[in-house]
Amino acid sequence: MAKQYERIADQLRQRIRAGELEPGQRLPAETALAKEYKTSLPTMRDALGLLLSEGLIDKKHGVGNFVRKPRKLVRRDNARHQWEKDRARAAETERQATGATERDTGLTISDLSFHATYSEVPADEDLAAHFGVPVGTRLVERVYRTNHREEASPFNIVRSYLVHDVVAANPDLLDPSKEPWPGGTQNQLHTIGIELDRIVERVTARPPTVEETEELGLQGGVAVVVLRKTSIDTSGRVVEVSDVTMPGDRTELIFTTTLDRW
Repeated sequence: MAKQYERIADQLRQRIRAGELEPGQRLPAETALAKEYKTSLPTMRDALGLLLSEGLIDKKHGVGNFVRKPRKLVRRDNARHQWEKDRARAAETERQATGATERDTGLTISDLSFHATYSEVPADEDLAAHFGVPVGTRLVERVYRTNHREEASPFNIVRSYLVHDVVAANPDLLDPSKEPWPGGTQNQLHTIGIELDRIVERVTARPPTVEETEELGLQGGVAVVVLRKTSIDTSGRVVEVSDVTMPGDRTELIFTTTLDRW
């Protein structure tokens, strides 16, 4: 049997979904809601806490509770890699026109805010095993964050790794001021004569860290989806490894597999 706070939460949930309480609208004060639903203040706070954990409302401390505005959904499918490869050798004007994030979100370049930081890091055991290099090998770590200008939180956090001595053939690939790079990583690799043969993606889910919860604007109970992307060139060499950390409440992963006919 449902508890009282669960029944109250369900009534508020229905009001939100019916549009009676609109996105961005401030809810009445907790004391007023407790009076309206003829319950105690602790019970009302439990009901609001449940809606908060479901991502239906936001709580601004010292201000109040608000119906959460839907975040921009990111739909990432496996066809994006061929789309990127087809553009890797295109003219710069074509590559500048749009990128993978715009493809995944339906937004335009002017809708987006992009941030990139580069640093040199030694390969740990995990990355060394992926690249087939000794532990401690110099890597270039690139961290990307892109967000909708109307939202404070990025769509995801991308940590991309390249072997320093491989990409140093083109000094521009070590310069974060060149970002955002028209055509993305596949064009960057093309500038040093590397063509990708395949991309392997492994998807897992886990609770977010405290830092991820804050940076991605996650509500309680929302998991992150972590995609490990391994890019392999035509000689079978791993040339890039990236970890994409995505909020589970506004990301869709779509995989379409074409099957051979009998």
